[in-house]
Amino acid sequence: MKNNNISVVLACDNNYVVLLAALLKSIEMNHVDNSIVDIYIVDDKISKANKSKLEQSLSLDKMNLIWLKMTDIIPKDINLPIVNNAYPINTYIRLLIPYIVPKDVEKAIFMDVDMIMLDDITNLWAIDIGKFVIGAASDTIGPITKTIGNGIENYKELGLNPDEKYFNAGLQIIDIKKWLEQDITRKTINAINENKKYASLGDQYGLNIALIGNWFEIDRLWNCFSVNEDPKPKLIHYFHRKPIYKTYAYNYRDEFYNYLNQTKWVNFKPIGASSRYLKKVNNIIQKLKFKFLK
Repeated sequence: MKNNNISVVLACDNNYVVLLAALLKSIEMNHVDNSIVDIYIVDDKISKANKSKLEQSLSLDKMNLIWLKMTDIIPKDINLPIVNNAYPINTYIRLLIPYIVPKDVEKAIFMDVDMIMLDDITNLWAIDIGKFVIGAASDTIGPITKTIGNGIENYKELGLNPDEKYFNAGLQIIDIKKWLEQDITRKTINAINENKKYASLGDQYGLNIALIGNWFEIDRLWNCFSVNEDPKPKLIHYFHRKPIYKTYAYNYRDEFYNYLNQTKWVNFKPIGASSRYLKKVNNIIQKLKFKFLK
């Protein structure tokens, strides 16, 4: 039987659980439709205390939190690629969504946790992506919209059309069946492994190669970067510096704290830049451990 609930997949570690709290609160508060939202949270060592704090921050009358341990959901026959960047391993979870959600789930939304929702998630869920594997928004900063030509450095060597559109992988509406049929996970991993010199953006690099010409472009207001100045975004993506840091200097800071202050993190104080750099160092260490254990 088909699962008619809205399915959302997120991945988070203990350092970013405060971002997750604001995101989930924003989804809850803007969801006026009566549909149930299943939130699959891939848990990358989130503490029990923070899990409890998160659950106490939400009403959960139309939202189910489904916890999944990251160490349990990576298929044994899939080796995640390790590239030279400071992003955590959990960024690759978006490649594994068809293997994570139950088999009766035909569609899923993936979201980075450094986002807040300003519209009803039902409206995002209702977008028809037609024949395509995913729906996503073009990677747009101000007036500049990336193409394959300036998003994939070695596009010539790969024989790719530089004029094809390039998407940001932080928000995706995924057709599970089409993804599996076209083996997008392995195609993406292969693209990264075969081009590590150019794959500093990891999964986003690989996905844009694996899905070139095979994704539906949704309104960029569904993935509005915090450096932009759109007056009425539907979703804000704090894609670079996060508003939890004292050094945050981009837009939409008040919008973030509006939701965070309605959670158990109401007294949260922005943290220093040193914490940000320590997180990056820890990400690199964890990736080296992961590589060693593979």
